[in-house]
Amino acid sequence: MGRSLAALVALVAVSGCTAQAVDAHGSTQGKTSGSTRGNTPPSASKTDPSATPGDDRPGGTTPSAAAKVLWSRGDKGNDVREVQARLHQLAWLIPAPTGTYDTPTVTAVKGFQGKRGLPRTGELDAVTWERLRGMTHKPAAWELYPYGGQPAARPDPRCMTGRVLCVSKTSRTLRWMIDGRTVSEMDVRFGSQYTPTREGVFSVYFKSRYHVSTIYHTSMPYAMFFSGGQAVHYSPDFAARGYYGASHGCVNVRDEGKIAALFAQVRNGDKVVVYW
Repeated sequence: MGRSLAALVALVAVSGCTAQAVDAHGSTQGKTSGSTRGNTPPSASKTDPSATPGDDRPGGTTPSAAAKVLWSRGDKGNDVREVQARLHQLAWLIPAPTGTYDTPTVTAVKGFQGKRGLPRTGELDAVTWERLRGMTHKPAAWELYPYGGQPAARPDPRCMTGRVLCVSKTSRTLRWMIDGRTVSEMDVRFGSQYTPTREGVFSVYFKSRYHVSTIYHTSMPYAMFFSGGQAVHYSPDFAARGYYGASHGCVNVRDEGKIAALFAQVRNGDKVVVYW
């Protein structure tokens, strides 16, 4: 028993992960759907193959004569989020997508229209949309939700009994569940393709409130280890940079208040399910 305990302590001592930069365009998770205005969803237009994504120059598809307004101030939905992500690609819109056609979006559209020689209405009409779509690539999930906020995915069937940290890689969310009931939800971040977070069924075997990685010499507050050196823990880097970074395999949480409450409730032996 003494040897087993010593081995466990040694394992935790050399464990840990920290934030790292990633090639965010390598992520292709997530879908967009629905439009609150207009009959032309983003997926209906055709992209000019000669247009270079991110190249802020006149070009893209040849606009049609009609200038039907597709989205304007006050509209909401995933289609608006995609418009904002495409404007962000060209640096016309600096804030992250919100899904609401707000004042910054109106200003960004006006700037884009003026650069293209189009009427500066601030409304996203069919002509402006064709030009914008021709100059950008279809946003990946991380671009639509770069700072989190995706709706939590349906719980895996393995999460429906007992006390479970139910972690979805699809929606990048963690559900704390007890006997099939969701107690709390939070955004999470995973490792990069070179240091992936393991998938499967595990259990919490060690908790460390003030843990510091001996490998990377970084703080891992509220660490709950479930597989070797991989743990669920708070990440100030995730809070600051969102999905523009990644861990070295751990499940990062960005909301310190939520993980503090979670840490207080989770016990050693509670199940952890990491799934797509």
